[in-house]
Amino acid sequence: MTVITTAGGPPAGTAAKPAGPLDLDELPRLRTVPARHPWRWAAGLAALVVLAQFAHGLATNPGWDWATFRVFFSADTILRAVGRTLELTFYGTVLGFVLGAGVAAMRLSGSAVLQSIAWAYVWAFRSIPLIVQLVFWFNLSYLYKRFGFGIPFGPTFADVETIGVLGALGAAVLGLGLHQAAFAAEIIRGGIIAVDAGQREAAAALGVPRWRQAWRIVLPQAMRGILPAAANEVISLFKGTSVVYVMALGELFYQVQVIYGRTGRVVPLLMVATVWYVLLTTLLSIGQYYVERYFARGTQRTPPPTPLQRARALVRGLRSPRTAAENAVGGRS
Repeated sequence: MTVITTAGGPPAGTAAKPAGPLDLDELPRLRTVPARHPWRWAAGLAALVVLAQFAHGLATNPGWDWATFRVFFSADTILRAVGRTLELTFYGTVLGFVLGAGVAAMRLSGSAVLQSIAWAYVWAFRSIPLIVQLVFWFNLSYLYKRFGFGIPFGPTFADVETIGVLGALGAAVLGLGLHQAAFAAEIIRGGIIAVDAGQREAAAALGVPRWRQAWRIVLPQAMRGILPAAANEVISLFKGTSVVYVMALGELFYQVQVIYGRTGRVVPLLMVATVWYVLLTTLLSIGQYYVERYFARGTQRTPPPTPLQRARALVRGLRSPRTAAENAVGGRS
């Protein structure tokens, strides 16, 4: 049996009253005892110790060679390589999601032929590793010396050399885009089929055209399911551009390899690439947060405050007691 007593307790020499219904007048005098979680505190302390050891190693271990890191972090060659990495990410993302939307539409169509072709495309490009695809497209001129334009299975009106059309950059963009399209198609298809079919039925009953159903009703709801997975794919593509080093294309990881192959400073140069990847991935994650917040307007009347808004509220909360104290002092004077 649990007995709840007041902070003062019964007077000395009097017998305690038997437990009965709690008097509401006694609530302000009840003593609040917070729950204790010793193992939670111990686990948190152990995690902080491990983090402190890691930070101490970063600061004191000479193997990290932070002087070399500072020299090369903002070097011109590294900055150009970062620009090339962003360029590959942008082109691969645009090509991948444009083609992925088309493949997803084929998967959702009523044509068995289009469904089969789209399924085969997704199956093939998800099965073959990205590095194999890149090497294949880079060596496409070995199979096809020239590209021709004309009637299928008939005469050719004009042709160009394959190597002149599909260089290293073009092969990299094509490989990244086609690989991305297979995953983007499944992400878009999954977001669309997650929308309740009753939404389309109600729109059709109201006489809403099919294109307007897709653009104004289905797509805004599907975007809430598409965006998280799509953002993950963009971030994976951004890091996956490091695979194009096999094509001797001057993106970030390839340039880092060239520099540490010449200087022998492997660890600090790898940290240069790591920090750049972390910084740019963080910016992409921030953009993902605000885009998701925009498309969540239909489900939340009052969206939760952003981290910046929370920080401003915290600053205002810290300032208000000080302002009140200053006003009180001024009133007394």
